Parts: sequence; structure tokens; C-alpha cells
Amino acid sequence: MAKAGKRLDNARKDIDRKALYPLTEAVSMVKERAQAKFDETIECAINLGVDPRHADQMVRGTVQLPNGTGRDVKVAVFARDAKADEAKAAGADVVGAEDLMERMQGGDIPFDRIIATPDMMAIVGRLGKVLGPRGLMPNPRVGTVTPDVKTAIEAAKGGSIQFRVEKAGIIHAGVGKASFDAKALEENIVALTDAVMKAKPAGVKGAYLKRLAITSTMGPGVKVETSTVLEAAQEV
Repeated sequence: MAKAGKRLDNARKDIDRKALYPLTEAVSMVKERAQAKFDETIECAINLGVDPRHADQMVRGTVQLPNGTGRDVKVAVFARDAKADEAKAAGADVVGAEDLMERMQGGDIPFDRIIATPDMMAIVGRLGKVLGPRGLMPNPRVGTVTPDVKTAIEAAKGGSIQFRVEKAGIIHAGVGKASFDAKALEENIVALTDAVMKAKPAGVKGAYLKRLAITSTMGPGVKVETSTVLEAAQEV
């Protein structure tokens, strides 16, 4: 097992790896330890009591982070004619049809979100093996297959993020940057957790939200007392 570097060892000082910290304290600890030379992303990991191997226990959705992500989100849109013009006017980075499909089939996919109008899904469907593993396949359930491309683009550019539970039952999502003030990060974490709670499958039995932790790109993880997040969500 690789040995942690001195910087990370120092960052872990005064963090009890077994303790659960209130959300406000946990955010403060993570921010203080984000000492890289770039603006580190603050990431949230939510461990759920689900088995994603069963279709009725899949958890996925979108959430509009109230304070954005701090990232410049690149959006590609599959659309034609008037909808293509609408997408360009709304700020899409790339708009196309067969030409865009061929580009992506060649592996050129420098995008964070891919949106398609319903009539374009015959083309987009050919990209399932390329986009699916990257989590980029347009899907009406998360609002990326829609005739309202303007709203979808504005949401993506304005801080809307997608979440999907992984095989181990964990959702990973970026909730801002280390340069955000603590209150903004707390609000984003609460918004994500609330959306995940509302996406709870009907068939799940027992504890649904098991654990929650936050970390920065180069920093140590800090476990959060989930009750403090759920209580904050009820106050919103």
C-alpha cells in the first residue's frame, strides 16, 4: 500500500477518522485543509442502503445547486433547425446532428453534459456504448432529452448536476470549490442530499442514507453527522 505524503499526513492531523462531525464543522475542516495551488473541488460521497444491481433500487436524478458548481460546464446539444438555433442562442458549446455523432464516435467528447431533442434520439441511440460508460447518455428522466433545450442548457450552465448511484451503492458529486464560502458549500451539500432523499426508491427497506463524507480534491475525507444535513434540509 502506498504511503501517504507528508502534506496529506499533516492535513489529517486533528481529524478523528472514526468521528462524525456536524456539517458546519466538517465543511470548515475540509476548507482549511484545501491547500493545493489550484482551486480544489469539494466533493461529497453519499453511501446509500441500496443494491444498484436491481433496477428498482437505482437512484439517479438532477439537482440545481443553489450556489453553482464553480466550473465552466461544456454542453453539447443534438438538435436541428429552429431548436439548433435556440440551443446556440442559449449558450451551447456545440450543436449538431450526424456530424456531432461522428465526432463522438471518434472519441472526441470534451463535454460535461449532452442534451438532445426527442426527435434526435434515433441518432443519439447509436452512441450508447460510448456515452453510457461516461454517464453522458441523454435521458428524459434527468431532463437531458427535452424539447426545451434553452432551459436545459441554462440549468447545466447555472449549476445543475446529475447524480447516479454506483455499483457499491455510493453517489459521488462535486458540490463547489474550496474558494466558496462555507455557507455556500453547506447549502449545496444540503441541496444534493435532499434531492437524493427524494429520489429514494419505493422498494428500499431499512436505512437508506447510511453515511456521508466530504473532501477536497487533494485533501482528507471528513465524515459528516447525517442528521445535521437532514435537519438543515427541513429548514429550507
